[in-house]
This record gives sequence, structure tokens and C-alpha cells, in this order.
Amino acid sequence: MDQMLEFARGPLFRFSILFMILGLLRHLILTIIAITKGIRSAGDKNINYKNLFIDTLGWILPFKKMSERMLFSITSFLFHIGVILTPLFLFSHNQLWKRGLGFSLPSMNQSIANVLTIVTIIAIYALIIARASSKDSRAISRLQDFLLPVIISIPFITGYLASHMQINPFTYKATMLLHVMSSNFIFILIPITKLSHIVLLPTTQFIAEVGWHFPADSGKNVATALNKENVPI
Repeated sequence: MDQMLEFARGPLFRFSILFMILGLLRHLILTIIAITKGIRSAGDKNINYKNLFIDTLGWILPFKKMSERMLFSITSFLFHIGVILTPLFLFSHNQLWKRGLGFSLPSMNQSIANVLTIVTIIAIYALIIARASSKDSRAISRLQDFLLPVIISIPFITGYLASHMQINPFTYKATMLLHVMSSNFIFILIPITKLSHIVLLPTTQFIAEVGWHFPADSGKNVATALNKENVPI
């Protein structure tokens, strides 16, 4: 058990982090290339970058949009905050960053970390229930939309149990092994699943805006592709 835990915390952790970074970097580079090509081929190159920046912030910090589906929006916001802040700024994780990557970040108070962990776990399963109970959401959902949140919850649950052994029915080492292995697995999943939006989210608004600045002959090309050249619009 000790050797497995040491391997998970050491070589496997470094591999997972490197895989995630390189995978996300690939996504980002390909996205930037696609955006650049889109701008060059756009018939209308008059893009309002100021409004685009404001709209992008509106998606990253969706306070105005929360009024549309208040409960769902708040739950989703808390989920994203917990998933990002807790792993990055937890003291024990910073020890791992320092050991495995050679640097550490400021650490949050353990009480705050406990609250964030519980809030994140509740938010994860609330979102799963909300998706499963909505006919419209189920219609556009795939299996990974239900599995990914469950997988993400495992490091939070095991991490909380490991730091509260009085309520943990398992041994500390077994809990920590599951905690570290599930975390490493998530790092690997990030660049190959929809979790990649962690990095790509700021580019989505830009892509959408560029998409409306079609090349001048794009309508004709679309009609040709659909074999609708002579069909009146």
C-alpha cells in the first residue's frame, strides 16, 4: 500500500499533470489557429473586441445570467468555484505541488476548505439530479454528462474522509490511495473530455462572434453542400 501511494503521489502524479498541461495546450493552440483562420476569411472583419471581452466576462462570471435559472445557476457557479479553488489552495495539496512540481500556491484555511468541499459535493449531485429530472436536459445529455460529475466527486469525498478519520469507515491509506488515484485520473480526463472547457471557455464567445462574420460566399457554399442551390429561401 505504501509503495502504491508513493507511486501515485510521485511519478503518476507528475505524468498526469504533464498530460493535462500538454493536452490543454494543444487544444488552446488549435483553437487560436482556427480563430485566426476565421478572422482572415471573414467577409466582415469589423469585430467589436471591447464588447466581446465584456460578453466573455459575462460567461465566466455569470452574475447577470443567474436570474434566468437562479437555483441552477447558483449551484453551477458554486460547483465551478469549489472544483477550481479547493484543489489549488488546499494546504496538503500545496505540499504535493511543492514536492512534485517544485512550487506551491497560497494555502486556504482548513475550515474554509471543509466548507468548500461539502458545498462542492452537494452542488455536484444537485446538478446531476437537475439534469436527470429535466426532460430537455436529458434529451441532450450523454453518458459522460452523468459520469464525469460522479468521478469528480470522488476526490472531494475521499479527501474529506481522509481529513475526518472519526467518520471514515476505511483506513487512512486506502482512502488516500483512492483520493490520489481518482485525482490523477481526472487530470488525464480533462484534456480528452468536455472538462477541457476549463481552458477553452474564454475562447467560446470569440469563436461564436467570428462565426457570424462569414466569408462573402459562405451562403452559396452552404447551399451547394446541402444540394439546395436552386431552392428559394
